[in-house]
Amino acid sequence: MPRYDTDVPRLPTVNANPDAIADALCSGGACLIDGLFADLADDLAGEAQALRQHEALRSARIGRGAFRHGDASVRGDSTLWLDDPACIAGQRLLQRLDALAGGLRESLRLPIRSVEAHYAHYPVGASYARHRDRFRDAGSRLVSWVGYLNRDWQVADGGQLRIHFDDASHGDVLPAFGTSICFLSELEHEVLPARRDRYSIAAWFRRD
Repeated sequence: MPRYDTDVPRLPTVNANPDAIADALCSGGACLIDGLFADLADDLAGEAQALRQHEALRSARIGRGAFRHGDASVRGDSTLWLDDPACIAGQRLLQRLDALAGGLRESLRLPIRSVEAHYAHYPVGASYARHRDRFRDAGSRLVSWVGYLNRDWQVADGGQLRIHFDDASHGDVLPAFGTSICFLSELEHEVLPARRDRYSIAAWFRRD
């Protein structure tokens, strides 16, 4: 089952080496990463589902500061940050992402200083409208990463991450178990409506 569906093959698959990821980001802005969290995926998937069942995830909000608010028509997921004490497996992944951030800081020569990450659950029908994690002229997020925790996911299940490139092409990434993608935070992207419960982890490599 292909993890990536596009007429323009813009996403290479690289190993979890910071230099290889940095080269791919510089060349095309995004890449799939092979093997970054395969040994943690079972524990992460189980933890995400258990946290949802215990109602630990909260509806995500949009906007900034005093203007933050919920709007399920724009963003329909619920989240929990991985630095929460309830996230045992999540904090193990966060340590691994911290190590990757250090490597990317050196390889990309970007002022990456920290990582933030959360679990996300999209119920049936939920999506996330087209947006950027970082605007070109402002914002602290430099590089985005998403990992997927959905076993036996099929194209018909929807929920693809759609990456929009500057030349007006796009590519869809299937949120299949163990798949992860890294991309520059200024790239526009969206989450298409899911036809099953959809679990993921989103992370951002940030400057101060």
